[in-house]
Amino acid sequence: MSLGGLFLETPTPRNLGSAVNLEFLIEEGQIRADAVVMRVEPGDGLALKFTGVIDEDRSRLASLMNRLRQSS
Repeated sequence: MSLGGLFLETPTPRNLGSAVNLEFLIEEGQIRADAVVMRVEPGDGLALKFTGVIDEDRSRLASLMNRLRQSS
């Protein structure tokens, strides 16, 4: 995961270039984002690039990234 996107493990395939709406709940709160499928790894998942993050959720995404960096 990065500020630019994430890899999502899923058995459900999607086509390259498909639009995806993401909503996930983390310790910092809810994050809602739009993304596009950049890479498909059959049986493993999808590489998604964020194309938009709800303005009020940007700070939560940044907080999550800081927390993940500190824990690694």
